[in-house]
Amino acid sequence: MWRRRALGWLFICITSLVLLLVRLMQIQLIETKTFSKHNVNLLEESVKQRTQELVIDNGRGNFLDRNGVMLTHKKVAVLVLFPFLKKMDWEAKKVSEISGISEDVLKIAVEGAKKPFAFGDPQPVELTSSQMERINGLKIPGVFAIEKKFERSEVPAEQLIGLTGENPKELKNRYPNKDLSEKTLLGVSGLEESFDEFLLPEGKSKLVYHVDGSGGPLFGIDVKYVDPANPFYPVNVRTTLDKNLQQKAEGLVERYQIKKGGLVLLDIEDNSVLAMVSRPSINKKDPYSGGGITNMMVKQQIVGSVFKTVVAAAAIDENFDDPTRFFDCSKKINGKPELKYNYGMLDFVTSFSRSCNRTFGELAKELQKTNPHILEDYAAKLSLTGSVGWKGDVYHTSDFKQFADEDKGRVFLSDEARKDANFAAMSGIGQHEVRVTPIAVANMMATIARGGKKEAVRAVSKIEYKNGTTMVDFPEQSIKGDTISPYTAMKLQKLLREVVLNPNGTGRWFKDLPYEVAGKSGTAETGKYEDGKQLHNKWFAGYFPYQNPKYVLVAANLDVVDSEGGVNLLFADMVKMLYEKNHSNEE
Repeated sequence: MWRRRALGWLFICITSLVLLLVRLMQIQLIETKTFSKHNVNLLEESVKQRTQELVIDNGRGNFLDRNGVMLTHKKVAVLVLFPFLKKMDWEAKKVSEISGISEDVLKIAVEGAKKPFAFGDPQPVELTSSQMERINGLKIPGVFAIEKKFERSEVPAEQLIGLTGENPKELKNRYPNKDLSEKTLLGVSGLEESFDEFLLPEGKSKLVYHVDGSGGPLFGIDVKYVDPANPFYPVNVRTTLDKNLQQKAEGLVERYQIKKGGLVLLDIEDNSVLAMVSRPSINKKDPYSGGGITNMMVKQQIVGSVFKTVVAAAAIDENFDDPTRFFDCSKKINGKPELKYNYGMLDFVTSFSRSCNRTFGELAKELQKTNPHILEDYAAKLSLTGSVGWKGDVYHTSDFKQFADEDKGRVFLSDEARKDANFAAMSGIGQHEVRVTPIAVANMMATIARGGKKEAVRAVSKIEYKNGTTMVDFPEQSIKGDTISPYTAMKLQKLLREVVLNPNGTGRWFKDLPYEVAGKSGTAETGKYEDGKQLHNKWFAGYFPYQNPKYVLVAANLDVVDSEGGVNLLFADMVKMLYEKNHSNEE
């Protein structure tokens, strides 16, 4: 009996020791970097227990503007001090003389420090290259002058670039075959999301020193620089944005109190985004509240009379633009008397410049009789439907999209609406089911300005390795499908210019601008009300200079009452700003 009991205990002990050994092997040898369901890196965590560190660069890729300026972060030359200095007699006076920071202030900062820190953080004192060189020349242990990466408090084009965040579940779902720390930042919107796989960190750059249980130096005062040692990472995503233009555009949107809406500025030559502003702004404390995380410039909006450009293109090709024909613009689209916008009898060109609803409602109905799909066909030819952002195969990713959250435009939702004359008339003036994105409207204007050449819109020109060589190029790209003819484009160009030149045109406010502008206005009823008042989307979309087109600008103010919230001043000031910038550069 006692032998059986002893054997039983022996078996239990041996089994327990084997299980313990297996567990230790799992921890020490097998799952050192991905322990437990949380993928804890045990090596990193054990090092953390006996070290203190200052992260210089988190290792995630960077966004640059077209001139190479960092957008989301900035590198600042800072003074770094380690807490073990409090136990030493160090040359604070010399550091003070070089940096211009009071000796007493330096010593007080060190005395209160438990970890290494950049002096003055979160608003660090910035050093010159000369100061950096002289401080490092002192070779004081625990005193360094380095360039550290800081996140900008105000990020330009924040909705376009997007946000990052920690999400272990999404991380595992998105990258099941990668060994990544749970704390790895993920792109959750905008370009941060689109380019996330390229931006993932290889590791952090940091200054490290070993400490004992009391926080004192364990192996003397030797500080080590730890770096992933990969000359290619982190990568830089070079956007097509101009940081200076972007900041000025955001300033103007704020000045004119655009609470919902924004603007898109394109470079016509390479069809790239120079500036993009979306409102409301992102609430940094709660990004998903208030709609700020949404980039309104790539989302469907009711466009109103800007859509008359599509009807005009179809009318030109179908020979419905007879200059001898007059339309009764004293009547509304439904035939009732027009009291507010009674323009009398107008021809086709004047109807466009004054934005007569009756004319384009009638034309839309007549065009629909020839082909129920004609409005959709011409909207597609002018790149208003479908997506307009750059897309293609990049490495192993097929159908890669620069604008991951871009909506597609539409004209009709059903075949019944497509064949209904009244719905066709409403669609002809950009109401009913017509929805387009501001970026697509900008691309329509660029297509017309280029004589019918239809191209995809880029926000990124290339991805560069850390050493400056190109990793991925995003060349100019044509959009597939039919487009308007050069003749039709020329006729549309004249119509858009007449909107500004006509003394009663809806764009007459832009006649005396330093650049000659061509464009189209739009005021759409949204179906929403505030205090019993109908809300509107207000637009102006155009390009300039007229004779030698360089820029496309679309300004939109969404969900505002009819008597407020125009975009003319915003559009005009953007044109003036661009003119002044270009001519000051010439001087």
